[in-house]
Amino acid sequence: MKLTDIIKGTEYELSLFSEEQISELERRVTERMSKKGVDYYLTCLVRKKEIKLTPEEVVRQLYLLVLTQDLGYPVSRMELEYEVTFGREKKRADIVVFDKQQTTSPYIIVELKKPKLKDGKEQLKSYCNATGAPIGVWSNGRQISYYHRKDPNYFEDLSMLPRADQKLSDIISERWKISDLIKKDKLVNERKSLKDLILEMEDEVLAGAGVDVFEEVFKLIFTKLYDEMESGRKPDRNLEFRNYGDTETELKEKLQTLFDQAKEKWQGVFTEDAKILLTPSHLSVCVASLQDVKLFNSNLDVVDEAFEYLINKSSKGEKGQYFTPRYVIDMCVKMLNPKADEKMIDTAAGSCGFPVHTIFHVWQKILEAKGLKRSHLFTLEEKPAECSDYVQNNVFAIDFDEKAVRVARTLNLIAGDGQTNVMHLNTLDYERWDETVKDENWSDTYSEGWKKLKKMRAEKNSNRDFTFDIVMANPPFAGDVKESRILAKYDLSRSVSLEKLKNVPSGATITQGEPTFPEALANSGETVYQMADGTFRKTKLKQASNMSRDVLFVERNIDFLKSGGRMAIVLPQGRFNNSSDKVLREYIADRCRILAVIGLHGNVFKPHTGTKTSVLFVQKWDDVLCPKVEDYNIFFATMQEPSKDNSGNKIYQNTIDEEGNNVPLLDTHGHLIVKHDLFNHDGLTKDGIAEAFAEFAKKEGLSFFADAPLMK
Repeated sequence: MKLTDIIKGTEYELSLFSEEQISELERRVTERMSKKGVDYYLTCLVRKKEIKLTPEEVVRQLYLLVLTQDLGYPVSRMELEYEVTFGREKKRADIVVFDKQQTTSPYIIVELKKPKLKDGKEQLKSYCNATGAPIGVWSNGRQISYYHRKDPNYFEDLSMLPRADQKLSDIISERWKISDLIKKDKLVNERKSLKDLILEMEDEVLAGAGVDVFEEVFKLIFTKLYDEMESGRKPDRNLEFRNYGDTETELKEKLQTLFDQAKEKWQGVFTEDAKILLTPSHLSVCVASLQDVKLFNSNLDVVDEAFEYLINKSSKGEKGQYFTPRYVIDMCVKMLNPKADEKMIDTAAGSCGFPVHTIFHVWQKILEAKGLKRSHLFTLEEKPAECSDYVQNNVFAIDFDEKAVRVARTLNLIAGDGQTNVMHLNTLDYERWDETVKDENWSDTYSEGWKKLKKMRAEKNSNRDFTFDIVMANPPFAGDVKESRILAKYDLSRSVSLEKLKNVPSGATITQGEPTFPEALANSGETVYQMADGTFRKTKLKQASNMSRDVLFVERNIDFLKSGGRMAIVLPQGRFNNSSDKVLREYIADRCRILAVIGLHGNVFKPHTGTKTSVLFVQKWDDVLCPKVEDYNIFFATMQEPSKDNSGNKIYQNTIDEEGNNVPLLDTHGHLIVKHDLFNHDGLTKDGIAEAFAEFAKKEGLSFFADAPLMK
């Protein structure tokens, strides 16, 4: 008999418990036949009698093993179904551990009945407030939370439970180094996301704190990243983003000093006089929630999901701009295969996913060339000079949303260790850039990046054409550009009509058939087209009064590329098959070789939008790197694994353990791996679309894979 059979189909899991604990419980289970089939029973450690096993009871009995075996609490200090009185109402707490001295006073209360954290925490708080218990625990067997009841209004996160031979103050005052944080990372051990923790903080204190939630949480994440980096480079240094039993006022003073140091190190994200505005008591709760989280990880999923939630809907969602999932970004980077001597830009940067994962890819190559192995690339340790040089000189990003730019700058500043080329500019309105850069406040923050970007211009005094090797972007889909001043700069804002001629002008060149859009654009009037019905027509261009943003981004991005440069861009699926978008397709094919079209699953951008999208990969025609040909092969693929369910929750990869149980597949940092078929995740999953494209690219002799051997 397997315990997994009992919890099957419920919200309870067993992943928090060891195989030994699960096996021990399974050995104690007996079976009984009932009218409905087989029921399972065991003798309870505390109640000393046989009880029927329900999903909740399975988790409770396993947690009793944790309390007795791992933490050393004797069963004599425990009671199950402990009666808690609320006026006339009585409820029962799942597990109560009593105080060592005051043997009738609850010390730890464990809540397992409510399998959802929000419900469980509310129940737990009511039990702790009614009994005065200082410690509360909630679990459903997959996630777990530990809380310290400071007063009826505030429940702060605890790193762990004290053992039977420890006091609560021992846990709170214990000094942590970076190695402790890696070992005890809450995201791994409690199976939570940073977004989950922020939602908890909102429920607990932030919603009523009278502050800008984005700004205050951003300050804390910014400060914590700095603290982790400092300790990562000095392993003996104690982490400072922790409450070691400080008073609330002392803690706020300590955090403000740390924030000031972070601002000094990574300038241009916060103003020099920026302060943490949370009250000392609110800050204490937030620090307790975040202090056990390791933000530096192998990818940026940890902070990305949180920032996407925090950046308010008015500045991102209404413009149809959502952060691209990291697994889609990684596929694009693997397929474009950037090199250390190439320059890249993201023209709709969001949180800078494309640039940062391009950095990871190139760093890996630099480290491999030096014979160095790193377990994760967003490393806390000092990097070779080539790594920092690459970030500071070759990687650029632009976004029109100021909050997104600040998030992006933070992530790039850390990667580049103090310098970044992420700028607050309107990509489409390049005519106004020279005006923008004259603004003193703008210049104070972005002048260094602007100097480097200017060197990438194809013509000295024009901001239209650039010479980048790689452009990657997920431009906003929603909303049209309506300013005639901006539209006039774009070929794709024009439409072509064919005007019937009574007489062919003398000296005109006659061409058979209807012109393509690029031919019509290039026609200055000398060419007349003879239709299939024998009539003659001349082309007439008309300026549109509005145009979709993503269409203009396609043209703008191609202008950013040098000849032979390559691009990946996420577009609505309709652009590839709507008859009305034929003009766009003709324009792209005229200027570039279409390398690949990858259809993404409809759930990829949920819960924000169900728009079906595809990623277009192109290479700009060039006599050497990409000679123009009429006929060539194109790589097509469609994502089969949804990666998210219909509600937008990620689906994770599972594997089979030695006991034959279905368990989550974890990466080298203990994090869950999203289930997709876009690429092989560090050798842990099957080859996917990116690996198939790499083989295609080598066979086709594409310039950016030409030096790589054919895959077996």
